[in-house]
Amino acid sequence: MEQVLTIDFFRSNKLLPAGDNRYYVTKETPYFAIEDVKFLTGKFPELILISEQEFQEKLEEYISQISHSINKQTEEEIEGIEDILQGADTVSVQLLNSIFLNAVRNNASDIHFEPFRDKVIVRFRVDGILHQIHTIDRNIFQSISSRIKVIAKLNVAEKRLPQDGRIRIRIGKKELDMRVSTLPTVFGERVVIRLLDKSNKLLTLNELGFLSEDLEKYEQIISKPYGIVLVTGPTGSGKSTTLYASLLRLKNPRKNIITVEDPVEYQIEGISQIQVKPEIGLTFAAGLRSILRQDPDIIMVGEIRDLETAEMAIHASMTGHLVLSTLHTNDAPSSITRLVDMGIESFLVASSLEGVVAQRLVRRICENCKEEIVPGKEENTLLERELGMSADRLYKGTGCDTCLGTGYKGRVAIYEIMAVDEDMRSFITKHSDSKQIRDLAIQKGMKTLLQDGLKKALKGITTIEEVLQITKV
Repeated sequence: MEQVLTIDFFRSNKLLPAGDNRYYVTKETPYFAIEDVKFLTGKFPELILISEQEFQEKLEEYISQISHSINKQTEEEIEGIEDILQGADTVSVQLLNSIFLNAVRNNASDIHFEPFRDKVIVRFRVDGILHQIHTIDRNIFQSISSRIKVIAKLNVAEKRLPQDGRIRIRIGKKELDMRVSTLPTVFGERVVIRLLDKSNKLLTLNELGFLSEDLEKYEQIISKPYGIVLVTGPTGSGKSTTLYASLLRLKNPRKNIITVEDPVEYQIEGISQIQVKPEIGLTFAAGLRSILRQDPDIIMVGEIRDLETAEMAIHASMTGHLVLSTLHTNDAPSSITRLVDMGIESFLVASSLEGVVAQRLVRRICENCKEEIVPGKEENTLLERELGMSADRLYKGTGCDTCLGTGYKGRVAIYEIMAVDEDMRSFITKHSDSKQIRDLAIQKGMKTLLQDGLKKALKGITTIEEVLQITKV
């Protein structure tokens, strides 16, 4: 952790490691420095108050010790954070390190470095929304972008073409997988880093945000011995998280479960996972074809992108396998139209499909600044139309330091679950119009994304404004 909090941090913030989760502090030590230590170690530090003179003496002693032992790090640490901290340009290295630490602290999913004429703007995507965090001098950014390229194993000299790379580091107890993308612009290279926290535990179905009746319905769908179950939604809507949670529920020593993914985001013990590598011919379709020769019971295909993969998935489901996969469609009924448009016969879709789940992610109301509000006429009109009820109170976040002033902290999924029964199969065989299929699904009890979101707004989980924004009603 001392590698993440640099010597300059200790010096400027009057805080110094004393061993065994103890830290020397002075009367001038700011509270946020103690919070940083707590964040990285996972426990509140024991503080030892000393004078300014004692602090300076111990700081000099610490610098002497750290300079002597800096080359004795373990190989694993050298591959991680140590790579980032090495380098002659101390200012840029420490600034980059500070940005990484700040991104992790705020649970950012992406870091954007965006060059303009006289500055470079740094923005974090937190809960799906971009927030401007820093402004960097363009000259300093040159060395920062070079450092990013070096640790991502990219060509530092190439600034005319886009490049993609990967960084694996550790910050405190968190292991991060960073996907780096560079793009040349008029004012220099734009860099975007996607953060994937490998130390995060996988969510279970109970933790995803299903309402109780929807959870029961979905568990019935994935408990079928064979057939296809699709999870649909745009990029970044949490489809992979739902699939992983489903695999955790289905995992059983008596079941052979194999996945083909791009990329493999989390490793699940007891499940064989294949990474797609198109450059050597290992596509989704090729991987799925090989999986079928491995005697699987359950197959997870990261995404159905083309006719070949769709045909293989249909074939697998009709030969006694349960297939889980994703599609990019706006709602559950549209997935049927999408498969037919790909070239799959409607009777094959009808006979193999067991259920479709459409989902979106909405922001949770920040619990730190949550307060009750009186709903207006428009809100109650919407609730009456969609749920057949009105409300005497709703909730919102007023904005605080915890939620960066947004009133929201974290996200939760809203769902639209369409189970396929015999009536639906007969209807799909005769009709492929998504609106007609949607009308029938609603008649059979399907709750729409909007209705699920409104129910969660009534429970104080999110706001009606957020639900309307995400569902685009």
